[in-house]
Amino acid sequence: MKPQVLVVDDDRATRDLLRLTLGTEGFDVATAGDWAEAMERFGAQDFDVVLTDLNLGGPNGIDLCRRLADQRPDTPVIVITAFGSLDTAISAMRAGAYDFLTKPFESESVVVALTRALRHRELTREVRRLRVATREVAGFGGLLGSSPPMLRLYTLLDRVAASEASVLIQGESGTGKEMVARALHDRGPRRERPFVAINCSALPEQLLESELFGHTRGAFTDAKEARAGLFAEANGGTLFFDEVGDLPLGLQPKLLRALEQRSVRPLGGKSEVPFDVRVVTATHRDLEQAIQEGTFREDLYYRLNVINVVLPPLRARGNDVLILAQHFLERLTGARGSKVAGISRGAADKLLRYPWPGNVRELRNCIERALALTAFDKIAAEDLPEKVRAQKAARVVAHEDSSELVPLEEVERRYIFQVLAACKGNRSQAAQILGLNRKTLYRKLQDYEGG
Repeated sequence: MKPQVLVVDDDRATRDLLRLTLGTEGFDVATAGDWAEAMERFGAQDFDVVLTDLNLGGPNGIDLCRRLADQRPDTPVIVITAFGSLDTAISAMRAGAYDFLTKPFESESVVVALTRALRHRELTREVRRLRVATREVAGFGGLLGSSPPMLRLYTLLDRVAASEASVLIQGESGTGKEMVARALHDRGPRRERPFVAINCSALPEQLLESELFGHTRGAFTDAKEARAGLFAEANGGTLFFDEVGDLPLGLQPKLLRALEQRSVRPLGGKSEVPFDVRVVTATHRDLEQAIQEGTFREDLYYRLNVINVVLPPLRARGNDVLILAQHFLERLTGARGSKVAGISRGAADKLLRYPWPGNVRELRNCIERALALTAFDKIAAEDLPEKVRAQKAARVVAHEDSSELVPLEEVERRYIFQVLAACKGNRSQAAQILGLNRKTLYRKLQDYEGG
């Protein structure tokens, strides 16, 4: 649709000239000769921008601007006058005018001002829409998103939260596994008790064992005093093992015994100390493959994987990218007092095209960087990292040769392998993206390999 412009001027020749000039530039122009006619037309139609003369033979353009701003603050008003001065410009801006032009003017300057005002209106509406979407979007704890994979995830988490069963959270790095663990704790019956997290890849084996089980004084060289350990610290609450796939192989049977006996023996200690914790673990690794490679115990895997939760990668979440980007923008601008209000359409297109190998964590860093670099009231494509700007539109193609006609089953087979390749062979994640349960995906892959 053509942009709708209302021109208000008490001089008929000027109105006709602007209507003709702007009409040739692709605008749909309506006119009014005075304040009353302008208000009547404005009340009957939703204009994209208003162009008004300052002197209207009665209430002036500033009065009109103030009235329009009160009724529809998202409609930009441009004031034109032959008596331009700094005081007049300031008065117009204070009344809510978006821009100020002085007669005589070139038609090009009017077109530029209108185009700028239309972009401003579009940005204002988009920011409002994204803010509403961010507030109203479905979520669970700190998670945001309304894509089908996330809605399925919320349903599962809602059912799992009240359970005492062990949960294994799987997903790529940066997908929010610890946020899921915290949400399960906060929504569950243990919410008033401690949530304790440990990263299994951050500590060497002996120190990790001491952190988990505790130690007595003198149990090893640096043990100058006794320490209870994280199982005791989390007693009554939730103990979260992040990157459990990196747990040293020698420590795995000790953890398995502790989980089965519901007690731990501190290093150097002689007696068992009981504990009551819910265990939640997370990993970006494919533990079933790790079992085959001999780096993870099968019995521990089944002890931890009572309930399996798979987080979808950001590239499988569609428009959730924009909702999360707006969420991060609002949080960052609020903390820093920035006036950046939104994300341009060009930047949004780039964000949607990029595959986000670093997932939500990478998106947040991207928005933080863009916010630091932008010089305008919205993030532009030029503010994004080069690798995001350079991303081409992704295409899902069953076969490069469009002249080859293949059965539907063959199209499905090729697409499944394409998704599996995008997930780097992780079958759990591929099943999540495809909307299949893992058994169905495994059966299909066995059929394909057998064929």
